[in-house]
Amino acid sequence: MEKTLIVITGPTAVGKTALCMDLAKHFNIPIINADSRQIYRELKIGTARPSNKQMSEVKHYFVGTLGMDDYYSASLYEQQVLTLLDEIFKTSDYALLSGGSMMYIDAVCNGIDDIPTIDDETRATMKKRLLMEGLESLCEELRQRDPEYYEIVDKHNPRRVVHALEICVMTGKPYSSFRKQEKKVRPFRIIKIGLTRPREELYKRINRRVDKMMKDGLLEEAKEMYPKREVNALNTVGYKELFEYLKGKWTLHEAVERIKGNTRRYARKQLTWYKKDEQIRWFHPDDKEEIISYIEQQN
Repeated sequence: MEKTLIVITGPTAVGKTALCMDLAKHFNIPIINADSRQIYRELKIGTARPSNKQMSEVKHYFVGTLGMDDYYSASLYEQQVLTLLDEIFKTSDYALLSGGSMMYIDAVCNGIDDIPTIDDETRATMKKRLLMEGLESLCEELRQRDPEYYEIVDKHNPRRVVHALEICVMTGKPYSSFRKQEKKVRPFRIIKIGLTRPREELYKRINRRVDKMMKDGLLEEAKEMYPKREVNALNTVGYKELFEYLKGKWTLHEAVERIKGNTRRYARKQLTWYKKDEQIRWFHPDDKEEIISYIEQQN
């Protein structure tokens, strides 16, 4: 039987965690997390991390394994997941990868360009420059150093701009020169399953989940993270809105409503990304038996 990686993806709050628990138990395999924020140990409530009960029932990888200040990238994630898959496939025909971070999933399925790892000195220097000079100044420098990438980069995303500049500064070459975007061949088959719900149903789930997060202590978690609010991992829906409340810019009610609205916007962005991938087979999250049958019929 050919070794098979099952990829479960879909927009935020669609119901990936519950379905993956069922699949992991059915196939007797662990869950490999592909949510780029759940990987940080300090971010529990705001990332909808699996509960302690769920993690005691099924082994989870890449959940709460990094500290906020630890360096990480999609390239490192790709390397570590492929190493883990080698181990899982020694004893199982299936492995399960689940999450909504499109770049992480794409890195595992298709590979990612061999971008140089940024040294600590360059990273510290660029972080300081971002604080001192501001994003607009760094965008202008990127335009001069790498006009090709400047044309396509999200100029409102400091992480993307700074990372590209880090590569330019450290290597002396344009960041775009490293972006070959060649699809890599994997030694296992990949089955991609996307979970979807009617738009209004999904939005109601998002709103309910935000309310539950607030009830569970999201504000207290944001207060704890506030001193580190400039860390890139906290440039995330849920935390950044509450930081504005803590600064006194918004009322708490306004911050919560903005979390809901921005989460819905992020879900739409995810769905737009997924439309590009014709390999995804779509199901409603409640169709567990149909999904299991589909996976088993692929062999």
